[in-house]
Amino acid sequence: MLIPHEQLEAETLTRLIEDFVTRDGTDNGDDTPLETRVLRVRQALARGQAFILFDMDSQQCQLLARHEVPRELLE
Repeated sequence: MLIPHEQLEAETLTRLIEDFVTRDGTDNGDDTPLETRVLRVRQALARGQAFILFDMDSQQCQLLARHEVPRELLE
């Protein structure tokens, strides 16, 4: 299920994004400050280039690029 980012509390969204951008393997040697990486994800969410997917089975949220989202969820 896709979760509209606007429906999350600001602090919850920030924590979700920070968790995503600080995971092992996500920086690839990038020295970009955390605030900048968070802002980029927020902008991608606002433009519809990224989505928050909630998996009912695992009870986990994840951020996905638009091309990673199953097509049936975008329709």
